[in-house]
Amino acid sequence: MYVITGATGNIGSKAAGILLEKGEKVRVIGRNADSLRQFVDKGAEAAVGNLKDSAFVTRAFKGADAVFAMIPPDHTVTDFRAYQNEVGESLATAITKAGVKHVVNLSSQGADRSAGTGPIVGLHDQEQRLGRLKGVNIVHLRPTYFMENLLTNIPLINRQGIAGSAIRGDVKFSMIATRDIAAHVATLLVNRGFKGPSTSDLLGERELSLNEAVSVIGREIGRPDLKYVQFSYDDAAKSMREMGMSADVSRLINEMCKSINEGLLGTGRQRSAENTTPTSIEEFALVFAEIFASSTWRQAA
Repeated sequence: MYVITGATGNIGSKAAGILLEKGEKVRVIGRNADSLRQFVDKGAEAAVGNLKDSAFVTRAFKGADAVFAMIPPDHTVTDFRAYQNEVGESLATAITKAGVKHVVNLSSQGADRSAGTGPIVGLHDQEQRLGRLKGVNIVHLRPTYFMENLLTNIPLINRQGIAGSAIRGDVKFSMIATRDIAAHVATLLVNRGFKGPSTSDLLGERELSLNEAVSVIGREIGRPDLKYVQFSYDDAAKSMREMGMSADVSRLINEMCKSINEGLLGTGRQRSAENTTPTSIEEFALVFAEIFASSTWRQAA
């Protein structure tokens, strides 16, 4: 039995799908039964509840051969670090009480740093928290910047004909498709060859800048002149708040963007066959184009 937290997110949903296609027994955790129906229809068990409730999470983890653990982001909370700590403590407590022996923990590039990386600091703390558990084999996955983050540009492309954020357009860093992370998660859960606390980098297919990424996407969506624009941190924060993010989350994301601008995140890691993943920006642009064409975000030109 493999238990998946964050089962309706980009990574958890794909990992659950891979395992179910292999005929594995899967339990998916979510806050809404309807959102888990797609997995139940394929044979999964559903555990409906709140990850802050350690008693619920303990029950959901019972009998698991391995768990995929993550702190799902909630961009509306007024104190994001407090939220991360609350969910993180609940997960750690449940792992111990349920007797889980193998955990794949979703962390991030930059989680080796204890400050200056925005929301990633919470993942650093979670690595430390889970690393103190006794008798549990844990691998902390440290993927780089998600290509799916680029999808948040769709409304901006439609409204203003540009893409943008607070990240410099010319700085090169690694980017990864979440389907590649999910494939890695599924393999680790099934094989369970990891021992003790360890870390595993996932660096995407190559380093590239947002200027390059947006250029590729622009060609694929039929807008070859699409440009990437760097926003000021103040303008970026205002835009994020208009999207429904709390002021605290906007501040932390700006801090993460600053760490990328300063070369502290998604750079400097030695590549290998194990940490280089297959999906290129050119392949992801096909996904972007499909969502761009069909999403409710799209507006008539």
